Amino acid sequence: MGCAIGGRLLRLRGSPAPPKNGAAVRLLVVEDDPRLRDVLRRGLTEQGHIVDESADGEDAEQVASSPMYDAIVLDVNLPKRSGLDVLRSLRRQKFQTPVLVLTSRDTAEDIIEGLDAGADDYLRKPFVFGELQARLRSITRRRSAVETTNAELRSGDVALDLRTRVARRGDRRIDLTPRETAFLEYFLRNAGNVVTRRAIEDAMFDRASEATSNVVDVYVSRLRSKLAAAGEPAVLQTIRGAGYRFGAQ
Repeated sequence: MGCAIGGRLLRLRGSPAPPKNGAAVRLLVVEDDPRLRDVLRRGLTEQGHIVDESADGEDAEQVASSPMYDAIVLDVNLPKRSGLDVLRSLRRQKFQTPVLVLTSRDTAEDIIEGLDAGADDYLRKPFVFGELQARLRSITRRRSAVETTNAELRSGDVALDLRTRVARRGDRRIDLTPRETAFLEYFLRNAGNVVTRRAIEDAMFDRASEATSNVVDVYVSRLRSKLAAAGEPAVLQTIRGAGYRFGAQ
């Protein structure tokens, strides 16, 4: 059975398949278009997932605050309250559930706004169902990796607590957005090495063709400014013609 959404064909077939890891993933799909919502629900259910639905922002915030979800698929344009407002509210309440944002907008500014609100990834409409599945696998793997890794990453006097997501430089707490925190984590994991823009795009966005170098430059600039806000020496250097390196000279 197939269903055309936004000019693409989402093809669903067969009976529900058991999850490969033996445990069902519980998902919340927040989408006001009933046709697309139904396609997503059926497709994800056929992959062996447990899927709940919500159709507006107010209801979504109440439902999404449950800790039982492994990931949330969240549309930006929702009635009653926008998806990004819902996401910001959840992050303020310290809910760490991975969120994949669906959006019809794809400028650098739109991408940055969504990631700053707390999105773990974004997917532009129209999309193919296989890509949605891949994005969900990616963000849920990231969460599992954080939960099983060491509690802290450190380079020099810069540290990041992986459980609380609190960053510090010496005794100073650094207030970062969720996406800035993710960038800091990436640089700390690669401290001392030169990393290219392409490597950052591949690691942070999963799809370099839409994660433009301009977006990377914006986040690097923000992070560099916050790390040196109290006049400390720079720890995030631009290596001309190569990329970036994190760590004291």
